[in-house]
Amino acid sequence: MSTNKLSAKNIRREKHMIDASGKILGRLATEVATILMGKKKPEFVPYLDTGDFVVITNASKVKVTGKKAEDKVYARHSGYPGGLKKETFDEKLIRRPEYIIEHAVAGMLPHNRLGRQMIKKLKVFAGEQK
Repeated sequence: MSTNKLSAKNIRREKHMIDASGKILGRLATEVATILMGKKKPEFVPYLDTGDFVVITNASKVKVTGKKAEDKVYARHSGYPGGLKKETFDEKLIRRPEYIIEHAVAGMLPHNRLGRQMIKKLKVFAGEQK
């Protein structure tokens, strides 16, 4: 008996199209992260990127529950004194809706080289274009 070892050349990738209109952000992000990691494939191994490609459309129509639309804050810092910039979920949704989904999914992937490789297979569009 020998264990079948999966190599990078044997990985089969599919393309998943997801429409985000009316979906809850966290539930959508967990579904996408699972697909990107390849966790539901029978040949999944934790040390290889076995996931599929994901294309998300209508990112500007994603929803959140409760008061998160006003309370959730996205912060960034320029590195200079007083350089903290904050945006609420609603402001970010108007300015850059793709970032909201990319940020949520990236937080659910491994925080290492493998995770950075997985997030490259995600494409997010604010509208219907593909």
